[in-house]
Amino acid sequence: MSDTPSVATHLSRDSIQELVDKTPPSGKRRSLGLIAFVATLGSLLFGYDTGVISGALPYMYLPRDGGGLALTTTEEGWIGGLLCIGAAVGAAVSGKLSDKYGRRHNIILLAIVFFVGAVGCALSPNVWVLYVFRFVLGFAVGGASGIVPVFLGETAPKRIRGTLVAVDQMMIVFGQFLAFSMNAVLAQMHGGPHVNTTDGRSLDWSDSVANQFANGMFSIADGNGMTWRYMLILASLPAIALWIGIRLMPESSRWYVANQRIPEAIGSLKRVRNEDKDGPIADEIDEMLEVQRKEANQEKWSLGQIVSTKWTRKLLFIGIILGLADQLTGINTAMYYTPKVLSAAGLPMSDAISLNVVSGGISFIGSAVGLWLVTRFARRHVGIYQETSIVISLGLLSAAFFFLIQPYQNDEGDIIGAPTFAPYLVLLIVCLFVFAKQSGTVTWVIIAEIFPSKVRGTAMGLAVGTLWLANALVAIVFPIMMEEIGGSWTYLIFSLINVGSLLFYLKVVPETKYHSLEELEERFEKEYS
Repeated sequence: MSDTPSVATHLSRDSIQELVDKTPPSGKRRSLGLIAFVATLGSLLFGYDTGVISGALPYMYLPRDGGGLALTTTEEGWIGGLLCIGAAVGAAVSGKLSDKYGRRHNIILLAIVFFVGAVGCALSPNVWVLYVFRFVLGFAVGGASGIVPVFLGETAPKRIRGTLVAVDQMMIVFGQFLAFSMNAVLAQMHGGPHVNTTDGRSLDWSDSVANQFANGMFSIADGNGMTWRYMLILASLPAIALWIGIRLMPESSRWYVANQRIPEAIGSLKRVRNEDKDGPIADEIDEMLEVQRKEANQEKWSLGQIVSTKWTRKLLFIGIILGLADQLTGINTAMYYTPKVLSAAGLPMSDAISLNVVSGGISFIGSAVGLWLVTRFARRHVGIYQETSIVISLGLLSAAFFFLIQPYQNDEGDIIGAPTFAPYLVLLIVCLFVFAKQSGTVTWVIIAEIFPSKVRGTAMGLAVGTLWLANALVAIVFPIMMEEIGGSWTYLIFSLINVGSLLFYLKVVPETKYHSLEELEERFEKEYS
């Protein structure tokens, strides 16, 4: 699209109405509910592919003869981390592609990438091939995290736009819950990661069993190491559904208008609008064109201008720290590694994988509560509630490991003689932790509101990119921390990090709820200059 306003942006209201009258719908009518369901399959895949790994990783630790990948702790971290790095790349690249080729077109491509990534991960013969396809899958996850909300927001009428975008966020959490549920079903069908010895015993895979195997004390006759492949291949099914479904949906009318394709925009709108409820299509097209007129006259700043200007530099700093803080809550230690944590607390791995469904369900409930809290209360207050609750829950988790688990841990990591309630107490605290995080998440809301229009694209990209890289860091280092310093110190460190985040909310983060974006821009320029 040209940088200068085209003839289309200067169409009169009467000219637009004439176009509306003579332009037919571009295809069969589609309900907004169906469009939302199909599009948010991308968000469900986002959640499934980030959550499924929690149940798959324990099976990957099995030796190759038992169907696993003979995984090490460092390799485990990179399996999670590379998905996040891929997501950071995907979020950046997919946004530009969708601006150039269309939202719907980009989602079709992402469905293919999701499918290739899922199948490639499930069929990986070794960890190095798995790394490649986890990065590919991450690219699709990052792309979906940016494009699906945009597609929904641009397709929905004003009256339900916020609701549909909120549903998108809930579908991510539901995807994680679905992944945990399917992991539990498969774990119960096949048992936890175990090996069958030549003398007829079936042993859960653990450090002590691994040592016995390495020392030649028994050989493997059979195992259930294929289970992780079944978990990962299931993600291909919603990818197929997304590819088929999104091809039947209309393109974003706002994307058409942004590219001066007004007849196509009208044809697309006629497939999804009820003029009795949503108002005249001509009025909506005129509003879109008015936005284009304003944006054509708005100045866009480069990164150098943002950094060299005091008030925008401070806003960029706030956005980046919020992105870091969002992931350094440690939430993805629960999304990726809860079975590992519960196993470290003394539960058999098959039970740990099954009980992960509980934390996933609590996470989903927490996200629903979070929608209400963000609507009802000030942004800062919700963030302060979140950080305070996380500090307390992670502190309790550290104490549970210190007093109830680590004193009963032998040199090989096995728990002997610990109180029987200890692992269930750990599960309860993990549930409190994920509820606090999901019900108090305001990071995405605040960083979408604090940046002025002339820096929003660049600044948002940096903040979200930082968030994904922090996610990768947590995924990589958490297994190593659990092995090297134990659960008590690991969760104490995360708790102290969140004390810093709490202070940041109390002292630095501005309130954005009660002002328009234009008012916020004026206020920040005065306060931070």
